[in-house]
Amino acid sequence: MPARRKTADPDTVITYVRVSTEDQAQSGLGLDAQRAKLADEVDRRGWRVVAEQADEGISAKTIVGRPGLLAALGALDGGEAANLMVAKLDRLSRSVHDFTGLVDRSKRNGWSLVVMDLGVDTSTPSGAMMANVLASFAQFERELIAQRTSDALQALRRDGKVLGRPDRAHAELVARARELRDQGMTLAEIASTFNYFEVPTSQGGSRWYPSTVAAVLRRSEPAVGGQVSQAG
Repeated sequence: MPARRKTADPDTVITYVRVSTEDQAQSGLGLDAQRAKLADEVDRRGWRVVAEQADEGISAKTIVGRPGLLAALGALDGGEAANLMVAKLDRLSRSVHDFTGLVDRSKRNGWSLVVMDLGVDTSTPSGAMMANVLASFAQFERELIAQRTSDALQALRRDGKVLGRPDRAHAELVARARELRDQGMTLAEIASTFNYFEVPTSQGGSRWYPSTVAAVLRRSEPAVGGQVSQAG
């Protein structure tokens, strides 16, 4: 018979920090800053750190070639700890597909994922819901591929050709913005999320702002009624 998997104490955690070569010169992204945030959160929850794993000078484009993260995942899958905690999502992954895979892996193997900056905590119903919302961007990203050719489309427009915007992609954009707003995100948090996942704006731009999000949300409101507040 196969060996029985250990059941970890629910209050045990493995923390993970990462810094790339490019990040090392930027404030707020250093290993010490990440460790301090994680330590404060661990103390607040009353958890016990089983191990800290780190990858220094390594990109987060994929999880391949990141020995610290792979060691953490192996320990979690083996029942050494019940939770994986990171300070920021971009320390864990810059790939929405990898993030989706990690969420699925945690569900299959019985451990939880805590991402502090976006309120993801798959051990709680609200945190798990947020993880599902973020993971849904994998499909959203595929549906917006056509919009990422905006430079080419604009060149054709300059040549006098009239080109329409992909209607389905635009409808998906409004739906995703509304979904995040309904989950309680502020306009600034939605803008940060869209920027993180490199979602182009409805006009083909590359940068979101709270006012940009508000403009998109207004398109999902009835023609007569309240307006989206700029304050959130």
